[in-house]
Amino acid sequence: MADEELEAIRQQRLAELQAKHGDSSNDQGGQQEAKQRESDMRNSILAQVLDQAARARLNNLALVKPEKAKAVENYLIQMARFGKLGGKISESGLIEILEKVSQQTEKKTTVTFNRRKVMDSDDEDED
Repeated sequence: MADEELEAIRQQRLAELQAKHGDSSNDQGGQQEAKQRESDMRNSILAQVLDQAARARLNNLALVKPEKAKAVENYLIQMARFGKLGGKISESGLIEILEKVSQQTEKKTTVTFNRRKVMDSDDEDED
């Protein structure tokens, strides 16, 4: 991705933030429009960063695990903003990123058995 594209995205984001903070009215239409613009901007950045196969995999992941897909999207956008991506990410590159995110957010399940000791009357009655 070219530095000019990143700079244009940064300028667009800065203008959106300034417009958002300059307008203090809590209009639902404006909030909805802002969410739509942010969503469009996210999609455009991801389209520039990911190839078609990786994009399809990320969309499939979003259907099953939306919070994980959002975390990966945020990670990719941050990398793009700081210029740490050297080109489009392939599907195998996305799989590696998904594995990293999975390791970071891995939930460890533990099962504990609480065995109750029951008074067994058979043992005491034997004469």
